Amino acid sequence: MTLRPLSVLVSLSLCLPLAASAVEFSQAELGKATALQQKLLTLDSHLDTPANFGRADFNIMQRHDHNALSQVDYPRMVEGALDGGFFAIYTDQGDRSPAAHIAERDHGLQRMQEIHEMLAANPDKFQLALSADDAARIKAAGKRVVYISMENGSPLVADPTLLSYYYKAGLRLMSTVHFANNEFADSATDPKGAEWNGLSPAGKALVNEAVKLGIVIDQSHASDAVFDNLIEMMPVPFILSHSSAKAVFNHPRNLDDARLRQLAAKGGVVQANAYGGYLVDETKSAERKQAEEELEKRLGGWENMTMAKGVELRKAMAELDQKYPRRKATLDDFFQHFGHMLDVVGPDHVGIGMDWDGGGGVTGMEDAADLPKITAWMQRRGLSDAQIANIWSGNVLRVMRQAQDYAAAQKKS
Repeated sequence: MTLRPLSVLVSLSLCLPLAASAVEFSQAELGKATALQQKLLTLDSHLDTPANFGRADFNIMQRHDHNALSQVDYPRMVEGALDGGFFAIYTDQGDRSPAAHIAERDHGLQRMQEIHEMLAANPDKFQLALSADDAARIKAAGKRVVYISMENGSPLVADPTLLSYYYKAGLRLMSTVHFANNEFADSATDPKGAEWNGLSPAGKALVNEAVKLGIVIDQSHASDAVFDNLIEMMPVPFILSHSSAKAVFNHPRNLDDARLRQLAAKGGVVQANAYGGYLVDETKSAERKQAEEELEKRLGGWENMTMAKGVELRKAMAELDQKYPRRKATLDDFFQHFGHMLDVVGPDHVGIGMDWDGGGGVTGMEDAADLPKITAWMQRRGLSDAQIANIWSGNVLRVMRQAQDYAAAQKKS
């Protein structure tokens, strides 16, 4: 089953900007930022890197830069002082037929298996984290932290009871929906509009079961009405694993200031996103869209591409940038969203979810090796080391700890 189309997923850092990013950092600033990150715990709440685990020529221990398919691997994690994060089980949504639901069920299970195969192949470098306290222990052991998340609940439509299996296999964060409405919830971006006016009855049951297990709920990609449902029904905080500010760019995937404040009042966290199309208007011409579709078809489709094809894809995209240039989000644009959310809710309710390997990346921040630029910017802004530590991991782990403590208390009562 084809995953996200090339027009959505190709690293947006490949597109030719109409204006270069103005923000720059000295080597001294980046060195200071890297040193701080190496001391504290640096986690990204939304890594689509498992999309590459099924590619025969992908090895997470090898550097795959200059490749349109990859922004995260072990060498670049080390360079960017990224300790790990939430590795997503993303499943594309089909036509919502029974056959599509079975295919989505199987795809989700396969992706979970691929994450565990990566862990088994690299036990000295990566380790599965199950609790909020595991991350610091894994970092202290010199390994990278792997939490497992689910982006889009479609693998559970055919059999919602599989949630308990996913939990036992390591799932600790999940969203209900993605680009289009499904049986659980309304999407923020379905062109047909609302179907359930928030969560469906099945979606509410799924959320309640996740809370019972201690799985953190992720509202990213869901509609504002879903957000409102979660605020009303959740006994614990939730997060948005990769979202931006609607006040800066009025996109339905972004969150308005009033809801940002509601999220903070609930104890939740919004994780700043670097998907360019949610930061600025990156609308493509019809000619470019057609060219990208033809390119994807020529290279065999996104899911079937090898890493070798990813090198070819990068070169071909550079040629399209020359032929069909368009506006490209910059590091400045990312910081505008990030800064606005910090202004609205403060450093205890903001984190980082770059959407690497899922379309994330802006001019000036191409892959995980560039992450110290974010820390350098926070240091320029005057944030304390403790506040920076919370943004990089403390806030999201606090929400996880609250979810897990609540679930444990309910089991005892």
